[in-house]
Amino acid sequence: MAGLPHVKPLARLGVYLTDFLFPPRCAGCARAGSVFCDRCAQAVLPISGPICAHCGRPQPRDVGICFACQSGGREVFHLVRPATLYTHPLRSAIHGLKYAGQPELAELLARYLVAVAQQPLWQDVLPRIDWMLPVPLHPQRLAERGYNQSGLLAASAAKRLGLAYTDSLLLRSRQTRSQVGLSASERQQNVADAFVAGAGVADKCVLLVDDVLTTGATLTACAQALRLAGAVAVYGLVLSTPAPTTDGVLGDAPPS
Repeated sequence: MAGLPHVKPLARLGVYLTDFLFPPRCAGCARAGSVFCDRCAQAVLPISGPICAHCGRPQPRDVGICFACQSGGREVFHLVRPATLYTHPLRSAIHGLKYAGQPELAELLARYLVAVAQQPLWQDVLPRIDWMLPVPLHPQRLAERGYNQSGLLAASAAKRLGLAYTDSLLLRSRQTRSQVGLSASERQQNVADAFVAGAGVADKCVLLVDDVLTTGATLTACAQALRLAGAVAVYGLVLSTPAPTTDGVLGDAPPS
């Protein structure tokens, strides 16, 4: 198995035997052989426009500021970009990462974040980034899950992009209910003042990473905490966002 250069020979043999006897199955199509096969990886839909120039979410036509951004939060972000549409097979892979105990998916999925960050739009931004941070989980939920999926995505992307990563400068200070099924205003109220940023972000440029962008309430609450702590600029990079429905409203996504 690739990617195990520092594993002791006996342990590496155990990994080989485990994979031979119980081969991993693709989170997208359930084929044996890998956790996310090449066929499913190529079926992931990148966001290609038209989009909102500020948040990057799909729109009926190109706009400078979409309705969601007009509803609040745009003043705390310099720029946000989701990488892909939240459709199958990526939807199944994100579910596997978040709920099925498959943290190994994060490194594979982070490549979509990297692809967006390597676009010309970001060429002047990345050199100014001091920290790449994940949207945090509450300690109770982190203990239950065993890892923060956004943290794994951010750490992998930061390594590939040559950026400094930390998960200690932004904390979720209170547990919040699931955002699924809540209206946009209810989502904002649900996560209001739920995050606290450390003094280490003062006078820094921050790139905030999350897995799914729906209304943007959680990402905005995080950015507000970062700006309150003195961050001079906050950018957002998100793995996926739901495609808009026929009436232009974004579909729902799973809770953090």
